[in-house]
Amino acid sequence: MATTFYFIRHAQPNYENHNDALRELTEKGLRDRLLVTDFLEDKDIRVVLSSPYKRSVDTIKHFADKHCMEIHIVDGFRERKVDSHWYVMDFAAFVKRQWEDFNYKLSGGECLHEVQQRNIKALKAALEEYRGENIVVGSHGAALSTIISYFDSSFTYHNHEEMPMPWVVKFVFDGDDCVEIEKIDLLLV
Repeated sequence: MATTFYFIRHAQPNYENHNDALRELTEKGLRDRLLVTDFLEDKDIRVVLSSPYKRSVDTIKHFADKHCMEIHIVDGFRERKVDSHWYVMDFAAFVKRQWEDFNYKLSGGECLHEVQQRNIKALKAALEEYRGENIVVGSHGAALSTIISYFDSSFTYHNHEEMPMPWVVKFVFDGDDCVEIEKIDLLLV
């Protein structure tokens, strides 16, 4: 029996809020999360998981509330820690360098290899616990990108940069083997 994960990259966040864990969705983000709810309606979702960060929880909260489902917080699905402070001089250059070297990180942050290991560990634990179910996971751009690249080495920095918000990536597992990855742009559906 297949296990299906629908990883949801959060909707548009308010970048004026520099607290990464508490960054809320914008008005557009709140509207766009309805696209997530509509998409998930016929997917027979049995489990709702999320990163602890507010923007990810809030992106899937409308769906969970509508179906009276609890959102289970999984710390391992959180986003990459960039540094110990908010500001990075050239964020685009920083992101590109991390994709060129998965071990590159700032002094107070995480490298993409660490983010990938943490997210894959959380995914494997969820796969074991909820085998055979259809599962939603509230996620983030970098975190989700590292999961995709773990199973598909052709996923690159350029693919990461083109990710919309919100965005769905469907992973289907046969046992422990990922047998399908489908990327769904909700703004085009």
